[in-house]
Amino acid sequence: MKATLYEGNKTFSVVDREIEPPQAGEVRIKVAYCGVCGTDVHIYHGAMDKRVQIPQSIGHEMSGEIDAIGEGVNDFSVGEKVVVRPLDNRAEKPSDKGYSHICKELKFIGIDSPGAMQAFWNVPAFTLHKLPDTIDMKLAALIEPLSVACHDVRMAGVAAGETAVVLGGGPIGLLVAMVAKEKVARVIISEVNETRIALAESLGFTVINPTKTDLVTFVEGETGGSLADVVFEVAGVQPALDVMTKVAGIRGRIVMVAIHGEPKNVDLFQFFWKELKLIGARVYEPEDYEESIQMISQHTIPFEKLITQVEPLGNVQQVFETIAGNPAGMKYLLDCQS
Repeated sequence: MKATLYEGNKTFSVVDREIEPPQAGEVRIKVAYCGVCGTDVHIYHGAMDKRVQIPQSIGHEMSGEIDAIGEGVNDFSVGEKVVVRPLDNRAEKPSDKGYSHICKELKFIGIDSPGAMQAFWNVPAFTLHKLPDTIDMKLAALIEPLSVACHDVRMAGVAAGETAVVLGGGPIGLLVAMVAKEKVARVIISEVNETRIALAESLGFTVINPTKTDLVTFVEGETGGSLADVVFEVAGVQPALDVMTKVAGIRGRIVMVAIHGEPKNVDLFQFFWKELKLIGARVYEPEDYEESIQMISQHTIPFEKLITQVEPLGNVQQVFETIAGNPAGMKYLLDCQS
C-alpha cells in the first residue's frame, strides 16, 4: 500500500508498505480521503517535531470504510463507512472528572501516533463513528473539523436570535459561522483576506474587513448598541484578542477557539465592567461528531464550497507547499486510494 511519511524539514516521502492486520480491539480502515488540518501544517513547519515520531504518517481529518476487524470488535462490520474521532483517552484518570476529551494524558491520533495519510490505517475501534451509506466521502472528510465547530457553538450556548461575531474567516471560522447560523443566530464574520471574504459572502454571511471598517462601530449599528451576544476568537492573533472584549456586549460570552501557545495581552477590565464570560473550547465530544455527521448527511449546507483542492496521496509534498504559499485556501483533501 501507499503511505506518506513526514520526514522533518518540511519534507514528505511516499513509500510502499505491507498492509498490516488489525490487532485486538482495532479495525483496519481503507482510507478514502484525508484532509489537511492546520495542525498538520504546523507539523510541516517543524513546530511539533518533539511530539511526532519522525518519520511518521500524520493526518486525522478523514473518511473511509472498514476493511478488516480485529479480535474482540463486535459492533462494526467490514464495508461500513466510518470516520475516526482521533482521541486516545485510554489513560483517563478519576482526576479528569469524566471529561475524557481533555484528559491530562490524552493522546491525539495522527500526531502522537500514526495518522490517516495512507491507504490503510489501523485504529482502535472505540474511536469510530458510523456513517450513512449514501454520504459523500469527500464531504465526510470534513466531519472532524465540523465537529470542532459544533463543539465550539455548543460550548457557547448559542441561541436563536442572538448575534454571533466570528473573528477569523478561515476553515474553522467559516464552519463555526455555518453551525451558528443553523442555530438561527445572526452571524457577522471579521476577516482581512479578500478571497476568504468573497467566499464567506457567497455563503450568505455578513463580512467585515476590520482594516477598512471599524468592527465595533459596525456591530453597534447592527444591534442597536447591544453588541455581540457571543464572540468566537478563531484568528489567533493579537488584534483579535484586542477587539473581542470590545465587540462583546453586556454579559457576552467569548469562546476561545484559537490556540495561543504563549501568554497574550487581554483587556481584563472589560470582563469586570460588562460581566463577560471567557469559555475555553478544545476538540470535541461524541455528541459533536454525531451532530456534524447529521449536518453533512442532510445536504442542506453547501460544505462542498469549502473544499479548495483534491489531490492524489502521492502529491502530498506539493499539497503542503501549496498551502504554505496560499493563505487564502480552505480545505485540501488527499485522495488516499488514487
